[in-house]
Amino acid sequence: MAVTHRRLGRHGVLVSNLCLGTMNFGNQTPEKEAFAIMDRALELGINFFDTADVYGWTPRGLTEEIIGRWFAQGGGRREAVVLATKVYNPADREGDKPEPNHGGRNLSAVKIRRHCDGSLRRLRTETIDVYQMHHVDRECPWDEIWQAMGALVDQGKVNYVGSSNFAGWDIATACQEASRRGAMGLVSEQSIYHLNNRMVELEVIPACRHYGMGLIPWSPLGGGILGGVLEKVQAGRRTTDEGKKNLEKSRSRIEAYERLCREIGEKPAIVALAWLLRNPAVTAPIVGPRTVEQLNEAVRATEITLDQQVVDKLEAIFPGPGGEAPKAYAW
Repeated sequence: MAVTHRRLGRHGVLVSNLCLGTMNFGNQTPEKEAFAIMDRALELGINFFDTADVYGWTPRGLTEEIIGRWFAQGGGRREAVVLATKVYNPADREGDKPEPNHGGRNLSAVKIRRHCDGSLRRLRTETIDVYQMHHVDRECPWDEIWQAMGALVDQGKVNYVGSSNFAGWDIATACQEASRRGAMGLVSEQSIYHLNNRMVELEVIPACRHYGMGLIPWSPLGGGILGGVLEKVQAGRRTTDEGKKNLEKSRSRIEAYERLCREIGEKPAIVALAWLLRNPAVTAPIVGPRTVEQLNEAVRATEITLDQQVVDKLEAIFPGPGGEAPKAYAW
């Protein structure tokens, strides 16, 4: 196995089986290194890039601006990329005049249209390939959301609509409401999913499968806890207070996990990604490299196949919720 291209769920567009996450660009990764990472991603066959209008943080939108400047170099860069960004969170900057429809957290038609135009301007592109709702807004009517998204599609500003951090019933509601309007509906769901957090197996994955959506796992290394954290701590690498807390909560599992990785001769980060890639529901885990070297290393996960014995051992260490609902808890 290697970097390959597959359908996004049941839809026609072809995306790489690793998605380049850009959240670190401008925040932890300088622009020059970000350019090198994106160039290398295309060399490796990674054509699926994910960002959001809030990334960059100080200021928000900086990550989109960096990607836009990279596109502006030409050389077929924009044409080679399936570009995904997001809307929901505040995207105002320091010094902006407070404006609730711009600075709040919602999916109003006003916000969707304004934020889409802002993302297009920063990204220096005419079209967003996958425009994702970063979170669900249960107080905003779906008629309003789909009317706004439909208008963007009709105007050629958006090709597909996706979701992120939706519950299974949110996915079902969104897709049913879209169907009622004669719209395509959601093409993908971006959820937290990794060995140490398998809750989406209860209802989100079955919902994605039912509606033909691609699953795009974020935080596939559990915030670093599946990336060889014990070895790094022993080597004197510092970690955040949150990282220490998460490690102590799962220390016995992580010890067993890193021991198993040593036995099979693979780095923990690679094993965690390879476990996700073997799941037919998963389209592309998001990897967020801070350097070109980290990106090169992540690709190793597409080149290995975990045998069933190793998978069984991994799932004994990280047992998950017990399958899909309702069988996981009802009988």
